[in-house]
Amino acid sequence: MIRPKFLLFCLDVCLVFLSLHVGNLVRFGAWTGASADGAPDIVRLLVLLLFLLPASYFFELYEWRKFFAKKFVVYRTLAVALSIFVFLSAFLFMAPTLNLGRGLLFLVLLCFWLLQLASRCLVCRFASSSQFASRTLIIGCGDLAQRIYDTIPDDHNVHSFVRFVSCTESQPRVDKSLVVGPISQIEDLVANYKPQRLITALSERRGNLPLREFMHTKLRGVDIIDATTFYERATGCLLVEHMQPSAFVYTDGFRMTPFMRSYKRLYDLLFSTIGLLLTLPFFPFVALLIKLDSPGPVFFKQLRVGEGEIEFFVYKFRTMRQDAEARTGAVWAEKDDPRVTRMGKFMRKTRIDEIPQLYNVLKGDMSFIGPRPERMAFVDRLKETIPFYSTRHFIKPGVTGWAQVCYPYGASDEDALEKLRYDLFYIKNYSIFLDFRIIVDTIRVVTSGFGGR
Repeated sequence: MIRPKFLLFCLDVCLVFLSLHVGNLVRFGAWTGASADGAPDIVRLLVLLLFLLPASYFFELYEWRKFFAKKFVVYRTLAVALSIFVFLSAFLFMAPTLNLGRGLLFLVLLCFWLLQLASRCLVCRFASSSQFASRTLIIGCGDLAQRIYDTIPDDHNVHSFVRFVSCTESQPRVDKSLVVGPISQIEDLVANYKPQRLITALSERRGNLPLREFMHTKLRGVDIIDATTFYERATGCLLVEHMQPSAFVYTDGFRMTPFMRSYKRLYDLLFSTIGLLLTLPFFPFVALLIKLDSPGPVFFKQLRVGEGEIEFFVYKFRTMRQDAEARTGAVWAEKDDPRVTRMGKFMRKTRIDEIPQLYNVLKGDMSFIGPRPERMAFVDRLKETIPFYSTRHFIKPGVTGWAQVCYPYGASDEDALEKLRYDLFYIKNYSIFLDFRIIVDTIRVVTSGFGGR
């Protein structure tokens, strides 16, 4: 199935192409660039795509469910156009051979803003029609079925619905008014409700599912998916409590080949070297501010658990008082933690305190992207209470990661379970494209202050 994000991405590519040529038509009276000594239009197009598409992703203009808030669409599309005008003006000043002056750039971005705004409004309009309604039947009425029901995102289409099909005679744990019938009538229910998908949400499937009827239903074009797979697709994390060890063995994921580890190490070296070279000149200023704010060392080092559950010293800028754990020992950082200094609050919000970890990446103790490294005191306890927790230690921990950009700062065992869902999703679905997405999301998280404590 083609995802809406991909369709919106392709649409924006077409809009950039159209905007460039409309800008040329208005500015020069020609459909293509009129200047003979300038760069060809294909180069200009690539430059615009290079800036506009990541900016649209950064401002969440591929999250189509957010388009129903009109202010969101107007402000975000305008933010894309204005920010790119500033960045491209500076870029084109350093690359004048592209011959894309501010007048033409203004017209192109104005046209792109209007077209992108109109396209999002059209998406919102058509998503409300009956042809685009989402119809789902959940097979099961227990706790897992309720969990899946809560996971399905709100659909603003009045024709959409989610209903339950009971499989046992036990008391349903879901809203009884949403139960449409028993599993024995599944073919009639499918014929009457015409669902697009069936989600099997049963703790025990053996003897409860009519496989012949399911086969007939699938041949009629209905998508049949189990609860754990749907949860993974909808949330970007794994339903750990309902996973079996066989899910790790027989799935296509959870396989880090030597080639994958090699190119991951190569870009770790590249990013850590570039990051340290760019940030080292600012270290003395950060050190001075830390010293002026509170007594104690500039850097903070602490033993954390790495790949293979081998401990290593992680390095960060100090954000807490020097005696922060003198009385309490190892404890989670809390919201508005009184142990955090004034400078520390700012560094945690902006993730400046994490920069020295690039040295750990250069050494090979960490990767640029991976699970957050925890302390052994927490790891020993969490392994006893959370299934598959040790699986996160089969790869190197990271400065940033899928869990860090998708979930707020964790400060409890419950948060550790939620973050493990994202860590296992990353390990299962690892690819260089997922790493690139995490890097873009990390920039968005840093600028928004999401999850800092």
